[in-house]
Amino acid sequence: MNKRLKSLVVVSVLTALVAVSVLSGCAKKNTSTTDSKPAVVKTKPTINIGSKDFTESLILSELYALALEKQGYKVERKFNLGSAVVHTSLVNADIDFYPEYTGTALLSILKEKPRFDSKEVYDEVAAKYKEKFKLIWLEPSAANDGQGLVISKRASELYNIHSITDLQKNAGKIRFASQGQFDERADGLQALVKTYGAFKFKDEKIYDNGLKYDVLHNGKADLAVAYTTEGQLSKDEFVVLEDDKHVWPPYNIAPVIRQDLIDKNPEIKGILNKVTSKIDNKTIIKLNAEVDINKKEYTEVAKNFFDMELSK
Repeated sequence: MNKRLKSLVVVSVLTALVAVSVLSGCAKKNTSTTDSKPAVVKTKPTINIGSKDFTESLILSELYALALEKQGYKVERKFNLGSAVVHTSLVNADIDFYPEYTGTALLSILKEKPRFDSKEVYDEVAAKYKEKFKLIWLEPSAANDGQGLVISKRASELYNIHSITDLQKNAGKIRFASQGQFDERADGLQALVKTYGAFKFKDEKIYDNGLKYDVLHNGKADLAVAYTTEGQLSKDEFVVLEDDKHVWPPYNIAPVIRQDLIDKNPEIKGILNKVTSKIDNKTIIKLNAEVDINKKEYTEVAKNFFDMELSK
């Protein structure tokens, strides 16, 4: 092969090698620019749920826990906290939320004067909790677990007593089963007298609070002090008198939750509000009765209700 031809062959080979190298480099460059980064999957946080140490609060907190678990959240249950410590536990971030009562927040936590309109009470506690504690009140329930007076159905029908005004007019015919402390408290009998006038009962005896429904059932008294969502009120033989002059503030139930948790996980609001929307007095009385009267476990009662009303 002559020198000229040999030179041409060498040049051609070198050119080809350069071309292959350039194309290879381009290919690598293109691959690196077109490969997409793996999607970042947001991990849902573990939610610490608290409850107070009585039936109603346990049932409600369990319902909220079941709803969150259904949506993929891990839940830690920190139930049975005393009423005196549960708010502090929330402020200190030992728990993330728990069901509270608007009247309790207004009077016991914020130390404000009583108010008697449900919306006004809710608006005030919601605003002040956010300002003072960075806590958010979610939507309130229709259920109102407030102070009340319960009368036997027999006495209600016999004397035509359906409201506290009716009771005041007919007090001389009624035997009152007091718990003693109620007579002395400013928001007890004193508040009733201030709002409705004097109550001159036919008879008044002090009984332990746990015996009041037995006393009414056995005909030893006609009237007792009650909370308006107690399980025993599911029985037809008892009637809660209408507080027609609004002597007692409302105690509507709602979850109170840390603001930072809601800010980072806004979907939690809708999950919990859906549960709360199913709770009215008739419903919570029935659920309380399943535990307090029928002696079922609160976890079983909550699960049955959740499956029927909230699992869809």
